[in-house]
Amino acid sequence: MNENTQKLYQQGVSLWLDNITRKILDDGTLEKYITDLGITGLTSNPTIFDNAIAGSDDYDNAIKEAGKNGLSDEEVFFTLAIDDIQRAADLFLPVFKRTNGLDGFVSIEVSPLLAYDTESTIQAAKKIHAKVNRPNVFIKIPGTPEGLPAVEKVIEEGIPVNITLLFSADQYINAAKAWLKGVEARAEKGLNPDVKSVASVFVSRWDKAVEDKVSKALRNNVGIAVMQKTYVAYLKFLQSAPVQKLMNQGVFPQRLLWASTGTKDPKASDILYVKELVAPYTINTMPEQTLHAFADHGEADKLMSRTDSGAEVIFYKMMACSINHLVLAEQLQSEGAESFTKSWNHLMETIQKKRKEIS
Repeated sequence: MNENTQKLYQQGVSLWLDNITRKILDDGTLEKYITDLGITGLTSNPTIFDNAIAGSDDYDNAIKEAGKNGLSDEEVFFTLAIDDIQRAADLFLPVFKRTNGLDGFVSIEVSPLLAYDTESTIQAAKKIHAKVNRPNVFIKIPGTPEGLPAVEKVIEEGIPVNITLLFSADQYINAAKAWLKGVEARAEKGLNPDVKSVASVFVSRWDKAVEDKVSKALRNNVGIAVMQKTYVAYLKFLQSAPVQKLMNQGVFPQRLLWASTGTKDPKASDILYVKELVAPYTINTMPEQTLHAFADHGEADKLMSRTDSGAEVIFYKMMACSINHLVLAEQLQSEGAESFTKSWNHLMETIQKKRKEIS
């Protein structure tokens, strides 16, 4: 086991890979990441699948076979993605069992086109969950105002959910409440209330958004400040009476996941959003480049503060630059949804093009 990644895990942080390709499944790379680097889960999104399918011929045969059945481009995609997700989930199953079902998850997302359609999101989540048919798979649902009611209902159905596209403490709290309502509904019905969930809060997009609007002193500090504020809200949620009542009924509380943790600024540390976000009972999902960098020169000694006073100072300085972090959080969520939609549309175009080329 790599010494640096092991230290991170010993501090209570689960290290997940933010990537999936058929290549790393076929050549044993993912299995090696599990055994050698200690990753305990995996996330995916439309952009990751788009790059994997467009950038190789690894999926061509599967696309050709799926196309013979008269499937739509979206159905072809989910055929490919579900196969990859099932294989990854099987590799992580020992982790899932070892941690009593807490860790070892992989994630697959509903169509981003449904980000503002509650009922369609619920139906899509149920359909994908049934097709994947693995206990250690999260269905990713965006934490938009329309997505959160879907989260509540999907959790109530007993389906594990990764709530994505969160950018602030307030958005995190709303996502946590959606999980809580779903779990409480199960408890009231006498069902097993232990439905796993993670709340994915995006980090690096903050610093990218403000890089030309703040002083040098604030650059690459805004994302960390927002996460600090979110972490304090997370601790408060974990310590709340409703959550602890559910814990007494055997529920593992929803975990906080740090997403978008690859450093965008080439002048900043390539492990910035890992070493600064070391906190027990959290997850850090990172791209391969960041994973290798942390394995090489990772730092995991400093735990995050359990107060947000430092974050408030950063927010005050942002206001002096005419940046309201609450307004920007809403903008980033909207832009994130639009970005995933663009990636999804490009993914559909890629599959359509591939089908024509290999037919």
